[in-house]
Amino acid sequence: MPTTTTRRLAAVMAAAGLALAAACTAGGDQSGKGPASGEKQTIEVWHGWSAPHEVKAFQDAVAGFNKAHPTITVKLVNGQTDDRITNAIRGGNPPDVVSSFTTDSVGQWCQSGAWQNLSPYIAKSGLDLNQFPRAVRSYTEYKGTRCAMPLLADAYGLYYNKKLMKGEQPPKTMGELTALAKKLTVRSPDGTIKVAGFMPSVQYYEHQVQHLAPQFGVTWLTGDGKANFAGDPAFQTYLKWNKSLIDWYGYDNVKKFLRSMGQEFESSNPFEKGRTAMAVDGEWRTRFIQEEAPGLDYGTAPVPVSDDRASAYGGGFITGTVVGIPRGAEHAPAAWEFVRYLTTDTGALVTFANALANVPSTIPALSSPKLTLPPQFRTFLDVFKNPNSSTTPPTPNGNDYLVRFEKFTQEEWEPGRVSDLGRALRKLDGEVDDSLKLAGG
Repeated sequence: MPTTTTRRLAAVMAAAGLALAAACTAGGDQSGKGPASGEKQTIEVWHGWSAPHEVKAFQDAVAGFNKAHPTITVKLVNGQTDDRITNAIRGGNPPDVVSSFTTDSVGQWCQSGAWQNLSPYIAKSGLDLNQFPRAVRSYTEYKGTRCAMPLLADAYGLYYNKKLMKGEQPPKTMGELTALAKKLTVRSPDGTIKVAGFMPSVQYYEHQVQHLAPQFGVTWLTGDGKANFAGDPAFQTYLKWNKSLIDWYGYDNVKKFLRSMGQEFESSNPFEKGRTAMAVDGEWRTRFIQEEAPGLDYGTAPVPVSDDRASAYGGGFITGTVVGIPRGAEHAPAAWEFVRYLTTDTGALVTFANALANVPSTIPALSSPKLTLPPQFRTFLDVFKNPNSSTTPPTPNGNDYLVRFEKFTQEEWEPGRVSDLGRALRKLDGEVDDSLKLAGG
């Protein structure tokens, strides 16, 4: 489930629309309303996957549900976006089940009521939430309201080109990563980067702030839900590491290298082309390499951590697809049976994970012998289970705080336009807090 800055920015806009959706839904709260799950009925399920192999994977994953619930017909509608879901909820005509790639919007969905509170369903079913890792449980609820269930997950790790590594072992700390990046970098006489040992810029594909800053132990929000950029020294540690390696390359050389990159999800990807020795990426890259660069000899490992957090090595950033029942669903009891099956049935999860090269989101599915994924995939299963793995916390306005921090890092910090980092981060905190207040945070 590749994610991009564009998708995350769109998620913020969708989250803003969801607040209106909750207020404008016709017919009031219909949580739990509808025919009993054993009655003959058809439920409509919207999901975002659209490629033929993805659509088939979803169909295969739900085949077992059809056998177990012969009275429930499932109508799958693929290629649905958060905007379309929002409009359907606003218009009072939502489907029965919705799926989204955007965990960042869970806070808005839960707070606004656009997605129903699933706690009553969970309690009645006796569902054990401990089958999901801690970080997964955290990104499917907001302030005690669980309005989403996890489907598949993404975990991030370090990819390394064995030929370019020249026998070196993957680094475990940021100090080791920095030294190795410099050692493996190849330049032209004019300083142009021919091979980057590691490209620290947030403009390099998946090297966004939320994927690298957690390895420095950052705490995104304070206990009372306010921005923590100035209050947590780990943010300065991350930013100074980022800038020191960029300055070593030379900012103009970094820009030139970034402009030369191809699309992230095409065979022109620099890691697949041998232009970067190490890169942080999600587990799905194993599938892209298999299809686009089958001859590439590579390995995977957890992302290094800051030198003062060596004991936390093994964890990483995780996120995933979420599933819920929108407000106004006409077949809520049957919808819950479907959601419960899709998110907890080991066979369904393994089928889906094998087809999409994503991480299954329950602990039993992680250890299933039926997972047929390349050996490099094991890293991501281990990262997903690691107690040191983390995710970004939900807020009433989605990932606005992440978008603002990423923009600050890209447009002000990396080009060297910040003279007083502490003051700049305090200013950023104020902007984030003002935005949170407007969203009801």
